Amino acid sequence: MTAQRIYDTVADDFSRVNDLITHRLSSDVPLVEKIAQYIVESGGKRLRPLLVLLTTRALGYEKDNHLKLAAVIEFLHTATLLHDDVVDTSDLRRGKKTANARWGNAPSVLVGDFLYSRAFQMMVELNSMPVMEVLSSATAVIAEGEVMQLMNVKNPDLSEAQYMTVIHNKTAMLFEAASHAGALLANAPADQALAMKEYGKHLGLAFQLVDDVLDYQGDAESMGKNVGDDLAEGKTTLPLIYAILHCSNEERKLIRTAIRQGGLKDLPAILAIVERSGAINYTLELAQEHATKAGKCLESLPDSPHKQALGLLTELAVARVA
Repeated sequence: MTAQRIYDTVADDFSRVNDLITHRLSSDVPLVEKIAQYIVESGGKRLRPLLVLLTTRALGYEKDNHLKLAAVIEFLHTATLLHDDVVDTSDLRRGKKTANARWGNAPSVLVGDFLYSRAFQMMVELNSMPVMEVLSSATAVIAEGEVMQLMNVKNPDLSEAQYMTVIHNKTAMLFEAASHAGALLANAPADQALAMKEYGKHLGLAFQLVDDVLDYQGDAESMGKNVGDDLAEGKTTLPLIYAILHCSNEERKLIRTAIRQGGLKDLPAILAIVERSGAINYTLELAQEHATKAGKCLESLPDSPHKQALGLLTELAVARVA
């Protein structure tokens, strides 16, 4: 119900963004269009374009360029998903086969490149150097985050600080760019633009922290992926980092070996260790801290249904674990 209230606040804008996305996916190369439409229509919540719409409207923006900015953000996000799934050799996303599982790695990577290119074409059309600076910088940071994560695959020595840097660059950065660029497009005062940048960052961190908890508590039906997928890929996320520091020597050895080897042979035992160590609660408390910080960033905004929706979004970020 809360999620629907948020989307209802910008229902007309959201519908127009969806139409624009469909229109700008067109290509003279049938396979490009087919794969792009498949991934864009795969059931995502489109939170990042939603952030653009809510931010611009909360700051009193009344023109139409926010629709194009929202579409740009979605194209950037979709391109990263295509590339991520190839790097991670993933077969399932949002309960559906990934594009690389259906068409192969090479077409998926190349269509990801097409979406990046289309995003930058539309970015130029916005004719805003501040917005272009934010989005081009964010794209570089996201790519760096991907490389950092790849470098740390099967690394059981990843620290919490290193992990937080990875999830900021890889995930939170696009949330941050969406709300920051939205504020710049709306010509918000410098203090409000900075507040919305921080809002997006903390919201993105909260979402990723909860996602990493759900990897040890969720299920394929609700998440679109299987419990333990991160462990199977050798990804050291915060629940594992915390558990390693708060378990017995024997349990620590088991987790470290599982990370190094990948796979799910010891998943039941590791799930029990993670739960017993307090890692789930610790990660959720940190997610709540970031959600609270995001909420505080909204204090300088004038009261409106859009501001209220941005506030509800911070609650939704952590309410997914029930």
